[in-house]
Amino acid sequence: MPYEAPTHAVERSLRATTGAKVVAGVDEVGRGAWAGPVTVCAAVTGLRRPPDGLTDSKLISPKRRDTLAVVLEGWVTAHALGHASPEEIDELGMTAALRLAAVRALEALPVRPDAVILDGKHDYLGAPWRVRTVIKGDQSCVAVAAASVIAKVWRDRMMAGLGEPGDGIADFAFGANAGYPSPVHRAALEERGPTAYHRLSWSYLDALPRWRHLKKVRRSEESRDLENGGQLGFDF
Repeated sequence: MPYEAPTHAVERSLRATTGAKVVAGVDEVGRGAWAGPVTVCAAVTGLRRPPDGLTDSKLISPKRRDTLAVVLEGWVTAHALGHASPEEIDELGMTAALRLAAVRALEALPVRPDAVILDGKHDYLGAPWRVRTVIKGDQSCVAVAAASVIAKVWRDRMMAGLGEPGDGIADFAFGANAGYPSPVHRAALEERGPTAYHRLSWSYLDALPRWRHLKKVRRSEESRDLENGGQLGFDF
């Protein structure tokens, strides 16, 4: 399927309008998963021509994505990964967990960025970071597209490697679904219940009567529910 290659247009605009010298592209993966961390990559690319075929990781085949990630890790000026664990997601909520993971990635870069291009329309970073949000930035911005591919490949590999022989984790097929909803994942949850890698504040537990008692409620949400007399809302 044809696609329009990402450009440095947003990076050039930030350099021209803000004086930023170091611009990082930031993208996340794992937001909608039932298990595993949410992972954020921050990538600094400069203004060099990107590798052929670079675009949003979701538009690239797994085989091509793996190959491209290796190329990108040697091509980018710098990159770093940050993660928020399932426990942190349950405790903080997704927005705060995303910020935690993104800050960890940005602070792990060898040079602090003067500006950040964030994929999407919502600035979950905020001050003191200078942020430009770009809808579908993983398709239109070189640095964000690079971050998208690296984050996706790293997290997929991490999810595929979870567990030990004989512990039953293989039944969840994390290597195929990366912790996202799938028929195999759901069947394993019904039979075995959530593992230490699962997010226990997620709404999938509502559909599992046998394991529903394990569901966690964040304190802030519990207070809001008591005030409103309504049903709790959960990130999903």
